[in-house]
Amino acid sequence: QVQLVESGGGLVQSGGSLRLSCTASGRTSSTFPMGWFRQAPGKERELVAAISRSGLSTNYADSVEGRFTVSRDNAKNTVYLQMNSLKPEDTAVYYCAAAVQAQYQYRARTRPSEYDVWGQGTQVTVSS
Repeated sequence: QVQLVESGGGLVQSGGSLRLSCTASGRTSSTFPMGWFRQAPGKERELVAAISRSGLSTNYADSVEGRFTVSRDNAKNTVYLQMNSLKPEDTAVYYCAAAVQAQYQYRARTRPSEYDVWGQGTQVTVSS
C-alpha cells in the first residue's frame, strides 16, 4: 500500500509563486512515474506536469510550460511542482499521482488512466 500526500497549496496573488510537494508513504519499495493534475470546479481533471522514474523525462501542459517545473527527490520519496508567474486560471485543486503498472514504468506518463494511486489534493487559489 502506497499513500500520497500533497502539501504547499494556498492563496497567492497573480504573478506569485508556490511550491507543491507530494510525499509517498507506506510501501515505497519502488520508484514510479509521477504526475501532477489539477481540477477546477465544473471541469475535468487535466494534466499539469509529469515526470519519469529517473526525473530525466518530463511533460508539461501547454498552459504551464515555461512557468512550472516538476522535479523529484527519490531519496525522499517526494515530487515537487514549482509554480511561478501564477495566473487566476491556475486556480484549482492540484493532485499528485503515481503510475504503478509495469507497462507504464518508462518515460513520463501523461494520461490520467495510466495512474493508479492518487493524493487527496491541495487547493491553489490565485487572486487577480
